[in-house]
Amino acid sequence: MTKICIVPRVVGTGGMASFRLKFEQGLRARGVDVTHDPNSAPDAILVIAGTRNLLPLMRARRRGIRIVQRLDGINWVQRVRWTGARYHLRAEYGNFMLSLIRARFADRVIYQSKFIREWWEDWYGVAKAPATVIINGVDLNIYHPENSPSRPADKFRLLLLEGSLAGGLNSGLFYAVSIAEKLSTKYPMEVVVAGKVDEATRRKVQSNVPVKFLGTIPREDVPALARSSAMMYCAEVNPPCPNSVIEALACGLPVIGFDSGALKELVSEDAGCIVPYGANPWKLETPDIFMLAKEAEKILAGQEQYRRSARLRAESNFGLEQMTDSYLKVLLG
Repeated sequence: MTKICIVPRVVGTGGMASFRLKFEQGLRARGVDVTHDPNSAPDAILVIAGTRNLLPLMRARRRGIRIVQRLDGINWVQRVRWTGARYHLRAEYGNFMLSLIRARFADRVIYQSKFIREWWEDWYGVAKAPATVIINGVDLNIYHPENSPSRPADKFRLLLLEGSLAGGLNSGLFYAVSIAEKLSTKYPMEVVVAGKVDEATRRKVQSNVPVKFLGTIPREDVPALARSSAMMYCAEVNPPCPNSVIEALACGLPVIGFDSGALKELVSEDAGCIVPYGANPWKLETPDIFMLAKEAEKILAGQEQYRRSARLRAESNFGLEQMTDSYLKVLLG
């Protein structure tokens, strides 16, 4: 039986943990054995971003086992805004380990989007190992628009679905509230935030639009929340390849955001609206909120059409089977 080793065994609700669980599901559906022990003689090793445990990778290379590194974006916010000493050091150490594995251990590199590939090659040069781009996938049987709970009859819900909007990562939350406030002159709005938000940030949110903080929610609750919303705002600046966007589209939820990162690779014009940032996202400057609010009005006015197009976009491009097959081609050659 073919055996794939996945390291590290990431747990939690974030993007890497979500990917690991979905990919393992896809592998087992094909009869592929999954392990997290690099010393168990696997046919190939997939490194999800990076790992501090480099000795097993060194041994695997000596045994001729293929090592594939799956790369996300580069930690960069700490270089623009003070995020605290602990976050800054962890971010820079993370960058060092990711680039070390890419340069010294990886036989193949998988970037999650064209944006990520261009970013890595611009900052760290072209990798010596062959590289390819594989966009994330989602189980379309779990994330789907059918049997949707009733959306609020008296308001439109703007959803934020992020791992963390705390500390130096909170600017997107304030932009979302501003967008909702501008939309509220024509449409009744509410903002629902699923993800980690620190208490200091919550206190700073002052708005005439209702804002609900759900905290970190279980993964299985995401589809119902997406179905009950009118649109999702991608709050991350320069998002590498956000799983939340793909999950939203699969649930038939249109996505709005600014043209930074990989958003335009994911969201087609009929599945949401992505507008020019209007400033320099790499300096975390304030984007053109007025333009995005104006374009978002079209989604509120044409809900059903946008919802159908969002689902079709996911079916055509972001299925879990399609992603799994692409990874296996790289892992097993």
